[in-house]
Amino acid sequence: MRLKAPRIAPLSDAELTPEQAEALEAFRPAPVLNIFRTLAHAPKALTRFNAWGGYVLSRRNDLPPREREIVILRTGFLCKSGYEWTQHVRIGLREGLTDDEVVRIKQGAAAGWKPADAILIRASDELHADQFITDATWAELRRHYSEKQCMDVVFTAAQYTQVSMFLNTFGVQLDQGQTLDPDLKGF
Repeated sequence: MRLKAPRIAPLSDAELTPEQAEALEAFRPAPVLNIFRTLAHAPKALTRFNAWGGYVLSRRNDLPPREREIVILRTGFLCKSGYEWTQHVRIGLREGLTDDEVVRIKQGAAAGWKPADAILIRASDELHADQFITDATWAELRRHYSEKQCMDVVFTAAQYTQVSMFLNTFGVQLDQGQTLDPDLKGF
C-alpha cells in the first residue's frame, strides 16, 4: 500500500447524505467496499464510474472473464495498487485463474504462459509503459483475439489504470479481513 492511512476516509452509513446513500444503493445488500465508500464523497462520479466499470466487468466485455482478470491483475500490479490486486486476486481465482498463474502474473509475459495469455500480459505492459500497443504486439493479439476483444483489452487496462490511480492517491485501505500481498508492501 502506498499510504498507511486514507487521505479520503470511506464514509460510514451515518455520514452519508441522501445523494451519497442513493449512489451506494447499487452495491447493497452486500457489504459496501472501501473503494465505493470513498468514491461516495463524489456521488455523481461514483454513479458514472459504476456504469463504465459495470461494462468492463460484464459479459458485454468480450474478453472471457479469466483473460479479463489477467489484464486487470497485471495492470494493478504494475500500478502497485495493493487494494486492486487484493480484490482481483479473489475474483481471478473465481474466474478460473490458478494460484500459480496469479504468482506468474507478477513475473510477466516470459513466466511460462501460453501464447494467448502471454500476449495479454505484454499488451498490458505496453499500455502501462507507453499508453500504446505496438504493431507487433497488436498483430499477435489479433492472432488470438477478435477485434472487439482487442478493444476490450485496452478498455480494461485503461479502466484499471484509472482505478489504481485513485486507490493509490486517495489511500483506500484494504477491507476488513484482507491481507496485502508481500510483493506490494512498501509501495
